[in-house]
Amino acid sequence: MGQVDQTSVPTKIVVIGNGMAAGRAMEELFAKQRPPLQVTVFGAEPRVNYNRIMLSPVLSGEKTFEQIIIHDEAWYAKHCVRLRSGQPIVAIDRKAKTVVTSGGDQVPYDKLVIATGSQPFVIPVPGANLEGVVTFRDLDDVEKMHAAAATGGNAVVIGGGLLGLEAAAGLALKGMKVSVVHLMPTLMERQLDPSAGYLLEKAISERGIDVYTKANTEAILGSDRVTGVKLKDGAILPADLVVMAVGIRPNFGLGKAAGLDCNRGIVVDDWLRTSDPDIFALGECVEHRGQCYGLVAPLYEMAKVLASELAGEKPSGFVPAVTSAKLKVTGIDLFSAGDFSDDDENNEIVLRDPARGIYKRVVIHDNKIIGAVLYGDTEDGGWYFDLLKKGEDVGAIRDTLIFGQAYQGGSPLDPTAAVAALPDDAEICGCNGVSKGSIVAAITSGGLATLEDLRAKTKASASCGQCTGKVELLLAATLGESYESSGRKPMCKCTDLTHEEVRRLIKTKPLKSQPAVMQELGWKTSGGCPSCQPALNYYLLCDWPLEYKDDYQARFINERVHANIQKDGTFSVVPRMWGGVTSAAELRAIADVVDQFKIPMVKVTGGQRIDLLGVKKQDLPAVWAQLIANGLMSGFAYGKSLRTIKTCVGSEFCRFGTQDSTGLGIKLEKLMCGAWTPAKLKLAVSGCPRNCAESTVKDIGVICVDSGYDLHIAGAAGLHVKATDLLGHVDSEEEALEYIAAVAQKYREEANYLDRLYKWVEKTGLEHVRRAIMEDHDNRKALYERFLLSQRVARKDPWAERVAGRDLHEFMPLAVISRIAAE
Repeated sequence: MGQVDQTSVPTKIVVIGNGMAAGRAMEELFAKQRPPLQVTVFGAEPRVNYNRIMLSPVLSGEKTFEQIIIHDEAWYAKHCVRLRSGQPIVAIDRKAKTVVTSGGDQVPYDKLVIATGSQPFVIPVPGANLEGVVTFRDLDDVEKMHAAAATGGNAVVIGGGLLGLEAAAGLALKGMKVSVVHLMPTLMERQLDPSAGYLLEKAISERGIDVYTKANTEAILGSDRVTGVKLKDGAILPADLVVMAVGIRPNFGLGKAAGLDCNRGIVVDDWLRTSDPDIFALGECVEHRGQCYGLVAPLYEMAKVLASELAGEKPSGFVPAVTSAKLKVTGIDLFSAGDFSDDDENNEIVLRDPARGIYKRVVIHDNKIIGAVLYGDTEDGGWYFDLLKKGEDVGAIRDTLIFGQAYQGGSPLDPTAAVAALPDDAEICGCNGVSKGSIVAAITSGGLATLEDLRAKTKASASCGQCTGKVELLLAATLGESYESSGRKPMCKCTDLTHEEVRRLIKTKPLKSQPAVMQELGWKTSGGCPSCQPALNYYLLCDWPLEYKDDYQARFINERVHANIQKDGTFSVVPRMWGGVTSAAELRAIADVVDQFKIPMVKVTGGQRIDLLGVKKQDLPAVWAQLIANGLMSGFAYGKSLRTIKTCVGSEFCRFGTQDSTGLGIKLEKLMCGAWTPAKLKLAVSGCPRNCAESTVKDIGVICVDSGYDLHIAGAAGLHVKATDLLGHVDSEEEALEYIAAVAQKYREEANYLDRLYKWVEKTGLEHVRRAIMEDHDNRKALYERFLLSQRVARKDPWAERVAGRDLHEFMPLAVISRIAAE
């Protein structure tokens, strides 16, 4: 502690705020050599300084308030600090250099420190002022929550960030039935990537807490006190207590009223000095270099600088450092630091252990760690954070970096040699508890030589499949040169699993989001790649149509903008024409659009539709709006979906027609419109065996005959030309509709993404399809019902959604930034 010169006139320091930042600043100041001081601290709360970030354990009952006190009464007395708790300051008179308390006292200062912290943000929805709605900021809030929890009931926490989740966990431990409502797709999205967010949501749900993501609060219900929370989607959650934990805002009203420079907070320089040279500010109430802070680490760094400044030293100034985050919920280990956003210039190393719920991701740029996310095993968080802060070159340890500090110094082994070197009791398949010894024994004594035989015998890699690579390495290591690789083709570089294995596991586990698939199936990357993202999006959409929400960002450009991009960057627009039939009114509407938007080419397609070529991207919404206003809709000419159903005129006009092929084509198109499929799907209906609609080179074709309808499948007329195979014959239009929809659904459920229908039939066999559709009536009807269920979600016009405002930013032109003139 510094020596105080009792003969000098003490400098009067007034501190407004008795939180952690102010307390640390005083602590640092009293430890220095300094001139004599007379310090007065005003606190709005009627209590001493305590550790605010430990309120969560107090809420859960794991700690008492006394255990989180930082400075007790004795500390203030020891340092001769006049603590005036429960006396908020209401005004600053800069000219008189005094502050005014709520009781009207005027207290003079030589130097003033403003540390008023922040205020919790309350979302302005109806009912936000009802009794029973609280924030989570101080001990008073905790006491309100304790009182509510004493009688049990339901609690809704709005906000799935750090504070909200800690509040939810604490209230659950106190016996309340808790729901968390979060606006974003994953929890703690500012601190965690989607994979870690998925694991966190899973862990929170396992504690009996209901989690609602992508959920927007519309109103808080109740007359005198809260009774529930209504969401935008209409859902109502019962609530006896609502906790708002949606963020904080700097509390800088005093500084602004005193005429200090303020923006988002009180503006300070590197030495925490405000626009008044005798007034300093620190903590959550300030804005430094355009940035405000809410974590404690930078606030403590500010405290050091301010203490040096007040002590008359020459500090180097406050420089914001990288921060890290942890969640204070018992049993949930997570850590994040730095920048872990996706960037093409960054590299990442990912380690997943699905069986143990572990996810590690380290982001590297120029051989330096710039970010880290750890879940389930955070032991090395401090080590990664230290490497990040110091900017250490990790090039030499890159291959072993993800295994942690304890592994450093070991040499990376050849993968096959590494697996071979494992002890016999080493677990290879965690899902089924299969050891290396069991697998080797099955190979050597059982004579097994293929992955499929090993799976059947030992169950190794038969569940999540994440150990498939290791099992194959054991086969190679044990059999040596006699081992013949199965030729399995992994889905992409992100996984060792094939498309078929991923599809099977999505259904059997079951997995209903991309982060869930990537974590539970041990993806090697954090967020997938352009190959697996659209495939997973399709598989999830197909298998869970009512639960999975389409991730349009995972789609290719044409599907994102609902038009086909051309070589010059413009787009083509194809309105749907049911069965190839149009009218004078539709043709006039199309002609008007062509004239108005100066579309350079109009072309009739082979699928009996009209293609408008050369439309500018920014004109797409307006073009669609005009077409929709005239009864037209998207033709899905860009999608991995039903494209077109070509028809001939059939019995209505053709003298050779046997059935109403046009009518059947229109009915089919209206039944199947909007259905997403593994690849584009084209159909045709011909009114007689003359086959004018070319049904026998389509994915699915119908040839009308006098006795009914011959159904054909697996044709192609593109790079690969192939005639269809006859699937079977049905007698009525109703049967044709059901059988064709069932074929489409089976194709949707079994084919690999991007496989055309004929490729799927080549792989599975025509008889496999024929048995399922023509012979197994119950199975066919079940397929048909699943197709209809999926269509409840899929059958909508994406053009209309965009015109209504959804994702319109896709079509906004980039801002043009002019060159700044050189002076």
